[in-house]
Amino acid sequence: MLRIHFGFEDLARTRVGTRPHAMWEIVLSVQLLQNREGALLFDGWRRTVRDRLQSWVRPLMTLAPHATYFPDFLTPAGAAGPPEEEIEFVLATPRARVRAELELLGARRRLPEWTRALAAGDLQAIEGLGHALRSYHDAVLRPEWSFVEAHVEADRARRMRAFAEGGIEGLLGSYSPLLRWNPPILECDYPVDRELMLEGRGLLLLPSYFCCRTPVTLVDPELAPVLVYPVARGVQDGLSGPAGESLAALVGRNRAAIMKAIGEGCGTTELSRRAGTSIASASQHTAVLREAGLVTTQRNGSAVLHNLTPLGSELLSASDDPDAPPP
Repeated sequence: MLRIHFGFEDLARTRVGTRPHAMWEIVLSVQLLQNREGALLFDGWRRTVRDRLQSWVRPLMTLAPHATYFPDFLTPAGAAGPPEEEIEFVLATPRARVRAELELLGARRRLPEWTRALAAGDLQAIEGLGHALRSYHDAVLRPEWSFVEAHVEADRARRMRAFAEGGIEGLLGSYSPLLRWNPPILECDYPVDRELMLEGRGLLLLPSYFCCRTPVTLVDPELAPVLVYPVARGVQDGLSGPAGESLAALVGRNRAAIMKAIGEGCGTTELSRRAGTSIASASQHTAVLREAGLVTTQRNGSAVLHNLTPLGSELLSASDDPDAPPP
Protein backbone atom coordinates (compact mmCIF):
# COMPACT_ATOMS: atom_id res chain seq x y z
CA MET A 1 0.00 0.00 0.00
CA LEU A 2 1.17 3.54 -0.82
CA ARG A 3 -0.17 6.29 1.44
CA ILE A 4 0.31 9.89 0.32
CA HIS A 5 -0.14 12.42 3.14
CA PHE A 6 -1.62 15.81 2.21
CA GLY A 7 -1.57 19.10 4.08
CA PHE A 8 -3.61 22.19 3.26
CA GLU A 9 -0.89 23.61 0.98
CA ASP A 10 -0.58 20.26 -0.83
CA LEU A 11 -4.24 20.30 -1.81
CA ALA A 12 -3.80 23.75 -3.32
CA ARG A 13 -0.69 22.61 -5.24
CA THR A 14 -2.01 19.33 -6.62
CA ARG A 15 -2.35 19.28 -10.41
CA VAL A 16 -2.86 16.90 -13.33
CA GLY A 17 -0.22 16.54 -16.05
CA THR A 18 -1.08 18.25 -19.33
CA ARG A 19 0.62 15.85 -21.74
CA PRO A 20 2.39 12.47 -21.76
CA HIS A 21 5.90 12.39 -20.33
CA ALA A 22 8.16 10.72 -22.90
CA MET A 23 10.61 9.21 -20.40
CA TRP A 24 7.88 7.74 -18.21
CA GLU A 25 6.26 6.23 -21.32
CA ILE A 26 9.63 4.84 -22.48
CA VAL A 27 10.42 3.25 -19.11
CA LEU A 28 6.95 1.82 -18.49
CA SER A 29 6.62 0.46 -22.02
CA VAL A 30 10.08 -1.17 -21.78
CA GLN A 31 8.88 -2.91 -18.61
CA LEU A 32 5.69 -4.06 -20.35
CA LEU A 33 7.80 -5.73 -23.05
CA GLN A 34 9.31 -7.92 -20.34
CA ASN A 35 6.07 -9.17 -18.76
CA ARG A 36 2.53 -10.22 -19.63
CA GLU A 37 0.66 -7.65 -17.57
CA GLY A 38 -2.45 -6.18 -19.13
CA ALA A 39 -2.55 -8.96 -21.73
CA LEU A 40 -5.94 -7.91 -23.09
CA LEU A 41 -4.69 -4.39 -23.72
CA PHE A 42 -1.05 -4.84 -24.64
CA ASP A 43 -0.45 -8.26 -26.19
CA GLY A 44 -1.24 -6.99 -29.70
CA TRP A 45 1.13 -4.07 -29.16
CA ARG A 46 3.84 -6.40 -27.88
CA ARG A 47 3.59 -8.61 -30.97
CA THR A 48 3.79 -5.57 -33.26
CA VAL A 49 6.73 -3.75 -31.68
CA ARG A 50 8.95 -6.77 -31.14
CA ASP A 51 9.58 -6.81 -34.88
CA ARG A 52 11.01 -3.28 -34.57
CA LEU A 53 13.39 -3.99 -31.71
CA GLN A 54 17.14 -4.29 -32.18
CA SER A 55 20.09 -4.75 -29.85
CA TRP A 56 19.75 -1.16 -28.59
CA VAL A 57 16.80 -2.25 -26.43
CA ARG A 58 19.01 -4.41 -24.17
CA PRO A 59 20.52 -1.56 -22.11
CA LEU A 60 17.01 -0.20 -21.52
CA MET A 61 15.79 -3.58 -20.29
CA THR A 62 18.78 -3.66 -17.94
CA LEU A 63 17.97 -0.25 -16.47
CA ALA A 64 14.17 -0.72 -16.45
CA PRO A 65 13.65 -4.42 -15.66
CA HIS A 66 10.35 -6.09 -14.86
CA ALA A 67 10.78 -5.31 -11.18
CA THR A 68 9.63 -2.92 -8.48
CA TYR A 69 12.68 -0.67 -8.83
CA PHE A 70 14.28 1.29 -11.63
CA PRO A 71 16.54 4.36 -11.22
CA ASP A 72 14.72 7.64 -10.66
CA PHE A 73 17.12 9.50 -12.97
CA LEU A 74 15.40 7.82 -15.95
CA THR A 75 12.27 9.90 -15.29
CA PRO A 76 13.41 13.47 -14.59
CA ALA A 77 11.05 15.82 -12.78
CA GLY A 78 9.47 18.81 -14.44
CA ALA A 79 6.93 19.54 -17.12
CA ALA A 80 6.82 17.11 -20.02
CA GLY A 81 8.75 18.48 -22.97
CA PRO A 82 9.88 17.26 -26.39
CA PRO A 83 11.32 13.72 -26.20
CA GLU A 84 14.82 14.84 -27.21
CA GLU A 85 14.81 17.41 -24.41
CA GLU A 86 13.73 14.82 -21.83
CA ILE A 87 16.43 12.42 -23.02
CA GLU A 88 19.05 15.15 -22.68
CA PHE A 89 17.93 15.72 -19.07
CA VAL A 90 18.52 12.03 -18.39
CA LEU A 91 22.00 12.10 -19.95
CA ALA A 92 22.91 15.21 -17.95
CA THR A 93 22.15 13.60 -14.58
CA PRO A 94 25.00 14.30 -12.12
CA ARG A 95 27.47 11.41 -11.91
CA ALA A 96 27.04 10.96 -8.15
CA ARG A 97 23.30 10.46 -8.50
CA VAL A 98 23.69 7.98 -11.38
CA ARG A 99 26.22 6.01 -9.36
CA ALA A 100 24.03 5.94 -6.22
CA GLU A 101 20.91 4.82 -8.08
CA LEU A 102 22.77 2.17 -10.08
CA GLU A 103 24.11 0.83 -6.79
CA LEU A 104 20.51 0.46 -5.60
CA LEU A 105 19.65 -1.39 -8.80
CA GLY A 106 22.80 -3.53 -8.52
CA ALA A 107 21.83 -4.56 -4.99
CA ARG A 108 18.72 -6.19 -6.47
CA ARG A 109 20.19 -7.84 -9.57
CA ARG A 110 23.53 -8.45 -11.26
CA LEU A 111 24.39 -5.64 -13.69
CA PRO A 112 26.59 -5.86 -16.81
CA GLU A 113 29.99 -4.23 -16.91
CA TRP A 114 28.90 -1.26 -19.05
CA THR A 115 26.82 0.08 -16.15
CA ARG A 116 30.05 0.64 -14.20
CA ALA A 117 31.25 2.89 -17.01
CA LEU A 118 27.91 4.72 -17.00
CA ALA A 119 28.15 5.24 -13.22
CA ALA A 120 31.68 6.61 -13.67
CA GLY A 121 30.50 9.16 -16.23
CA ASP A 122 32.22 7.51 -19.21
CA LEU A 123 31.30 9.53 -22.31
CA GLN A 124 30.96 6.47 -24.54
CA ALA A 125 28.57 4.81 -22.07
CA ILE A 126 26.47 7.99 -21.82
CA GLU A 127 26.32 8.29 -25.61
CA GLY A 128 25.33 4.62 -25.81
CA LEU A 129 22.43 5.21 -23.45
CA GLY A 130 21.36 8.23 -25.48
CA HIS A 131 21.44 6.16 -28.67
CA ALA A 132 19.31 3.45 -27.03
CA LEU A 133 16.72 5.95 -25.77
CA ARG A 134 16.44 7.78 -29.10
CA SER A 135 16.29 4.56 -31.11
CA TYR A 136 13.59 3.13 -28.85
CA HIS A 137 11.54 6.30 -29.00
CA ASP A 138 11.77 6.52 -32.80
CA ALA A 139 11.02 2.84 -33.42
CA VAL A 140 8.47 2.09 -30.72
CA LEU A 141 6.87 5.24 -29.32
CA ARG A 142 6.84 7.71 -32.20
CA PRO A 143 4.44 5.59 -34.35
CA GLU A 144 2.03 5.39 -31.39
CA TRP A 145 2.50 8.89 -29.98
CA SER A 146 -0.66 10.54 -31.32
CA PHE A 147 -2.64 7.60 -29.87
CA VAL A 148 -0.89 8.03 -26.51
CA GLU A 149 -1.50 11.80 -26.54
CA ALA A 150 -5.19 11.35 -27.33
CA HIS A 151 -5.69 9.01 -24.37
CA VAL A 152 -3.80 11.28 -21.97
CA GLU A 153 -5.79 14.31 -23.12
CA ALA A 154 -9.08 12.42 -22.75
CA ASP A 155 -8.12 11.36 -19.22
CA ARG A 156 -7.10 14.90 -18.31
CA ALA A 157 -10.42 16.25 -19.61
CA ARG A 158 -12.25 13.76 -17.42
CA ARG A 159 -10.28 14.88 -14.36
CA MET A 160 -10.88 18.54 -15.11
CA ARG A 161 -14.63 17.95 -15.34
CA ALA A 162 -14.51 16.22 -11.97
CA PHE A 163 -12.57 19.16 -10.52
CA ALA A 164 -15.01 21.71 -12.00
CA GLU A 165 -17.96 19.87 -10.47
CA GLY A 166 -16.49 18.90 -7.11
CA GLY A 167 -13.24 20.77 -6.49
CA ILE A 168 -10.23 18.87 -5.19
CA GLU A 169 -12.52 16.33 -3.48
CA GLY A 170 -14.19 15.65 -6.81
CA LEU A 171 -10.84 15.36 -8.59
CA LEU A 172 -9.34 12.88 -6.14
CA GLY A 173 -12.63 10.99 -5.89
CA SER A 174 -12.70 10.56 -9.67
CA TYR A 175 -9.80 8.10 -9.44
CA SER A 176 -11.75 5.52 -7.42
CA PRO A 177 -11.21 2.56 -7.17
CA LEU A 178 -7.66 2.99 -8.49
CA LEU A 179 -6.95 5.60 -5.81
CA ARG A 180 -8.83 5.93 -2.54
CA TRP A 181 -9.19 9.38 -1.00
CA ASN A 182 -9.51 9.16 2.79
CA PRO A 183 -8.75 12.76 3.81
CA PRO A 184 -6.00 13.71 4.36
CA ILE A 185 -4.48 10.54 2.86
CA LEU A 186 -4.58 9.27 -0.73
CA GLU A 187 -4.09 5.49 -0.87
CA CYS A 188 -3.42 3.01 -3.64
CA ASP A 189 -2.21 -0.56 -4.07
CA TYR A 190 1.59 -0.73 -4.28
CA PRO A 191 4.24 -3.47 -4.31
CA VAL A 192 5.58 -2.35 -0.92
CA ASP A 193 4.24 -0.46 2.09
CA ARG A 194 5.29 3.16 1.82
CA GLU A 195 4.40 6.55 3.29
CA LEU A 196 4.95 9.64 1.10
CA MET A 197 4.88 12.96 2.96
CA LEU A 198 4.16 15.83 0.57
CA GLU A 199 5.12 18.54 3.11
CA GLY A 200 3.68 21.45 1.16
CA ARG A 201 5.13 20.46 -2.21
CA GLY A 202 1.84 19.29 -3.70
CA LEU A 203 1.44 16.31 -6.03
CA LEU A 204 1.64 15.93 -9.79
CA LEU A 205 -0.90 13.36 -10.98
CA LEU A 206 0.51 12.17 -14.30
CA PRO A 207 -1.68 10.10 -16.65
CA SER A 208 0.23 7.47 -18.61
CA TYR A 209 -0.84 5.17 -21.42
CA PHE A 210 1.76 2.49 -20.66
CA CYS A 211 1.27 2.48 -16.89
CA CYS A 212 -0.46 -0.79 -16.08
CA ARG A 213 -2.41 -2.05 -13.08
CA THR A 214 -1.05 0.12 -10.24
CA PRO A 215 0.29 3.69 -10.04
CA VAL A 216 4.02 4.40 -9.82
CA THR A 217 5.99 7.01 -7.91
CA LEU A 218 9.65 7.90 -7.46
CA VAL A 219 11.74 6.14 -4.84
CA ASP A 220 13.64 9.18 -3.53
CA PRO A 221 11.27 11.10 -1.21
CA GLU A 222 13.31 14.29 -1.69
CA LEU A 223 12.38 14.51 -5.38
CA ALA A 224 9.32 16.45 -6.55
CA PRO A 225 6.31 14.23 -5.71
CA VAL A 226 4.65 12.59 -8.72
CA LEU A 227 2.13 9.78 -9.04
CA VAL A 228 1.96 8.19 -12.48
CA TYR A 229 -1.32 6.35 -13.07
CA PRO A 230 -2.99 4.39 -15.90
CA VAL A 231 -5.25 6.50 -18.10
CA ALA A 232 -8.97 5.78 -18.01
CA ARG A 233 -9.78 3.52 -20.94
CA GLY A 234 -12.77 2.58 -23.05
CA VAL A 235 -13.73 -0.92 -24.05
CA GLN A 236 -12.01 -0.62 -27.45
CA ASP A 237 -8.63 0.39 -26.12
CA GLY A 238 -6.17 -2.36 -26.87
CA LEU A 239 -8.86 -4.90 -27.69
CA SER A 240 -8.73 -6.98 -30.85
CA GLY A 241 -12.51 -7.21 -31.15
CA PRO A 242 -15.25 -4.57 -31.50
CA ALA A 243 -16.86 -2.78 -28.60
CA GLY A 244 -19.58 -4.91 -27.10
CA GLU A 245 -17.90 -8.19 -28.10
CA SER A 246 -19.01 -11.07 -25.92
CA LEU A 247 -17.33 -10.88 -22.55
CA ALA A 248 -17.29 -14.66 -22.29
CA ALA A 249 -15.57 -14.90 -25.68
CA LEU A 250 -12.85 -12.51 -24.51
CA VAL A 251 -12.04 -13.86 -21.06
CA GLY A 252 -13.81 -17.22 -20.93
CA ARG A 253 -17.23 -18.11 -19.49
CA ASN A 254 -15.99 -18.85 -15.97
CA ARG A 255 -14.02 -15.60 -15.70
CA ALA A 256 -16.95 -13.63 -17.12
CA ALA A 257 -19.02 -15.07 -14.28
CA ILE A 258 -16.31 -14.06 -11.79
CA MET A 259 -16.33 -10.48 -13.12
CA LYS A 260 -20.11 -10.29 -12.82
CA ALA A 261 -19.96 -11.74 -9.31
CA ILE A 262 -17.40 -9.18 -8.12
CA GLY A 263 -19.96 -6.42 -8.64
CA GLU A 264 -19.21 -3.51 -6.33
CA GLY A 265 -16.37 -5.42 -4.69
CA CYS A 266 -16.00 -8.45 -2.44
CA GLY A 267 -13.50 -10.79 -0.80
CA THR A 268 -12.46 -14.15 -2.16
CA THR A 269 -14.76 -16.21 0.09
CA GLU A 270 -17.78 -14.11 -0.80
CA LEU A 271 -16.78 -14.18 -4.46
CA SER A 272 -16.65 -17.98 -4.45
CA ARG A 273 -20.14 -18.08 -2.90
CA ARG A 274 -21.59 -15.65 -5.44
CA ALA A 275 -20.01 -17.43 -8.41
CA GLY A 276 -20.77 -20.92 -7.12
CA THR A 277 -17.15 -22.06 -7.28
CA SER A 278 -14.39 -23.04 -4.87
CA ILE A 279 -12.26 -20.47 -3.07
CA ALA A 280 -9.15 -21.80 -4.85
CA SER A 281 -10.84 -21.46 -8.25
CA ALA A 282 -12.06 -17.93 -7.49
CA SER A 283 -8.53 -16.97 -6.43
CA GLN A 284 -7.02 -18.41 -9.62
CA HIS A 285 -9.51 -16.62 -11.87
CA THR A 286 -9.00 -13.25 -10.14
CA ALA A 287 -5.24 -13.65 -10.57
CA VAL A 288 -5.67 -14.05 -14.33
CA LEU A 289 -8.10 -11.12 -14.53
CA ARG A 290 -5.69 -9.01 -12.48
CA GLU A 291 -2.91 -9.72 -14.99
CA ALA A 292 -5.25 -8.68 -17.79
CA GLY A 293 -5.88 -5.31 -16.12
CA LEU A 294 -9.56 -6.06 -15.40
CA VAL A 295 -9.48 -6.58 -11.62
CA THR A 296 -7.60 -5.02 -8.72
CA THR A 297 -6.98 -6.71 -5.38
CA GLN A 298 -6.43 -4.73 -2.19
CA ARG A 299 -4.79 -6.58 0.68
CA ASN A 300 -5.12 -5.78 4.38
CA GLY A 301 -3.31 -8.45 6.34
CA SER A 302 -4.94 -11.78 5.47
CA ALA A 303 -8.07 -10.11 4.07
CA VAL A 304 -8.46 -9.13 0.42
CA LEU A 305 -10.96 -7.03 -1.52
CA HIS A 306 -11.45 -7.53 -5.26
CA ASN A 307 -12.79 -4.71 -7.45
CA LEU A 308 -13.22 -4.26 -11.17
CA THR A 309 -10.86 -1.76 -12.78
CA PRO A 310 -12.42 1.02 -14.90
CA LEU A 311 -11.64 -1.08 -17.97
CA GLY A 312 -13.23 -4.15 -16.37
CA SER A 313 -16.37 -2.17 -15.55
CA GLU A 314 -16.55 -0.76 -19.08
CA LEU A 315 -16.09 -4.18 -20.61
CA LEU A 316 -18.68 -5.76 -18.34
CA SER A 317 -21.27 -3.07 -19.04
CA ALA A 318 -20.67 -3.32 -22.81
CA SER A 319 -20.95 -7.09 -22.92
CA ASP A 320 -23.82 -8.30 -25.07
CA ASP A 321 -23.64 -11.94 -24.03
CA PRO A 322 -27.13 -12.89 -22.86
CA ASP A 323 -26.06 -16.46 -22.15
CA ALA A 324 -23.28 -15.66 -19.68
CA PRO A 325 -24.00 -17.46 -16.41
CA PRO A 326 -25.45 -15.23 -13.70
CA PRO A 327 -23.50 -14.56 -10.48
